[in-house]
Amino acid sequence: MPNALEAWYASAPAVTRMYLTLTTLVTLGCALEVISPLNVYFNSTLIFREYELWRLVTNFFFFGSLGVDFVFHMFFLSRYCRMLEEGSFQGRSHDFFYMLVFGGALLTALAPFVNVQFLGTSLTFMMVYVWGRRNAATQMSFLGLFTFSAPYLPWVLLIFSTIIGSQPITDALGMIVGHVYYFLKDVYPELTGREPLVTPAIICALFGQRAATRVETRGVREREPPRPVRERREARED
Repeated sequence: MPNALEAWYASAPAVTRMYLTLTTLVTLGCALEVISPLNVYFNSTLIFREYELWRLVTNFFFFGSLGVDFVFHMFFLSRYCRMLEEGSFQGRSHDFFYMLVFGGALLTALAPFVNVQFLGTSLTFMMVYVWGRRNAATQMSFLGLFTFSAPYLPWVLLIFSTIIGSQPITDALGMIVGHVYYFLKDVYPELTGREPLVTPAIICALFGQRAATRVETRGVREREPPRPVRERREARED
């Protein structure tokens, strides 16, 4: 079993491996009392008045005490984080990372209004929501009890998560943000021909990618950057 886990981890794509590593370290660190959850949770007062800026990031890496709820959310984090990065974001880890940055920023903006201190599970549900939308034809089964199509997966998990004691607002928040991303990235460009969520050049550079490359809605084809005016004129003359 350890060898299988090592092989799975070693073969995981870059962003998935990074996120799982940080999540495991922070959550286990809190469980072993190496660090305190009080030092990593989201608190807008401490962030903007005391300048404890690390809380903007660290709250996404704590998944609660070790128990059923922790196992539940970690399983779906590892599963759908990887499936997204290897699926519709295959070969585009920079775009996947930007999706997480966008989701994290929007969750952070909403958190003070719903009194949520840890947003890792919300980010997980965002990924589950986006995966379900992009794999709408996939049929799934829940514990062998009933089958449903992939877009209903977040709702099924929300109900189950609530049953085992998780706060529904945390997971529902992730679904809301997931829908916002799905609309802006997949629906809005098809309606208007404009794509508002283009990965910034600095993130592309971090992953060794050229910022000029833009990938359309479902990663099916690439859109070439516009040619200079001089080249277009020469092409017409030919």
